[in-house]
Amino acid sequence: MIPEPKEKNKSSDIRRLPEWFKVKAPGSENYLSIKKKIQNFKLNTVCEEAACPNIGECWDRGTATFMILGDTCTRACSYCNVKTGWPITVDKSEPIRVSQTIKNMELKYAVITSVDRDDLEDYGSDIFRDTILNSKKINPECKIEVLIPDFEGDFISLKKVVNAKPDVLNHNIETTRRVFRKVRPRGNYDLSLKLLSNVKKINEYMPTKSGMMVGLGETMPEIIETMNDLRSVNCDLLTIGQYLRPSKNHHPLIKFYTPKEFKELEKIGLDLGFKHVASGPLVRSSYHADEQHDAAIENLLKLSK
Repeated sequence: MIPEPKEKNKSSDIRRLPEWFKVKAPGSENYLSIKKKIQNFKLNTVCEEAACPNIGECWDRGTATFMILGDTCTRACSYCNVKTGWPITVDKSEPIRVSQTIKNMELKYAVITSVDRDDLEDYGSDIFRDTILNSKKINPECKIEVLIPDFEGDFISLKKVVNAKPDVLNHNIETTRRVFRKVRPRGNYDLSLKLLSNVKKINEYMPTKSGMMVGLGETMPEIIETMNDLRSVNCDLLTIGQYLRPSKNHHPLIKFYTPKEFKELEKIGLDLGFKHVASGPLVRSSYHADEQHDAAIENLLKLSK
């Protein structure tokens, strides 16, 4: 068993960001244009709701991650900046508005995610399916990646999403097994692994992806253990990024990993068999997602020959 770090290493008083966290403040012409388009269609983006540090870079490139099913999550993970509550309502026009916004933005790659909707019988899977289908119909040249919740392990809900044929299916493990219980009390580490395994049972050719945050108190051996767990269910793509504490009410930031350590994790992941690993301080689930998709497809084509 991997030992838990001693309590003295845990500090909630890390205030100053290291030099490598400096990013350009958003405000470019492309950024402002995309922001206006999203507001016009009354859509939510995880870029804004989760206070993503890459919002300036990604929006300037003309890409965005849409958050469907509202802006209120039924869970309360201690690291997350999205507001929590019991939303109840569902906007059934959202799939059309998302697909129209993708067309209006002329995107070639779009990521669609959501809050957890444990209040719904189908966990929001119908809206996911309809958003994928509408987006592909209206934007046949645009690749669609989905970042889905665990649907509380409901296989039927997962199957609906997979059968809508997104180009990549992402479900984040988020952290290591030991830390998972502390930061995701309503989640389940093994359930997340089973979801990724079930995707391949439904469609063995669909690229799967997962993501981790580091800096929550995990150890390096635990990170590698989680990588191995993901590979055991044939997960193709991996993202690893630094956890940044949204406020004093969120889980403490225990450690800043250096760019050198992120590079080391990238190499370990590739050696374990991931088709692509995006590992860096500012990496998030949808960061350069198009590049990861292309890497997965390239490897799948090699395997098919």
